[in-house]
Amino acid sequence: MADLKEFAEQLVNLTVKEVNELATILKDEYGIEPAAAAVAMAGPAAGGADGAAAEEQTEFTVVLKEAGASKLAVVKAVKELTGLGLKDAKDMVDSAPTNVKEGVSKDEAEGLKKSLEEAGAVVELK
Repeated sequence: MADLKEFAEQLVNLTVKEVNELATILKDEYGIEPAAAAVAMAGPAAGGADGAAAEEQTEFTVVLKEAGASKLAVVKAVKELTGLGLKDAKDMVDSAPTNVKEGVSKDEAEGLKKSLEEAGAVVELK
């Protein structure tokens, strides 16, 4: 029974590339079609991919794509959110697209994006 548990753990921890290789081996050597293997592997592969995606993106960059129609409101928002002086905030808005903040958490990035979009800016998270 312990061997089966170890085998199940190995299956759960397979990468997408390893799952594809396993499907090829099952088809070529054992005559099992990849569609059947894909159904069997769909659960573990999806779980592993979600975990990897969550680990990869921990820091975000808030990018001001354009100021939009109400440039003054965007300059004020950038000034408040970044702590820059009025001239520096205006220069940042004028030089769009530009990074407003880098290396921030997802919650902070979404909050910044929301504030800037409410002011009329076009914002992207990277």
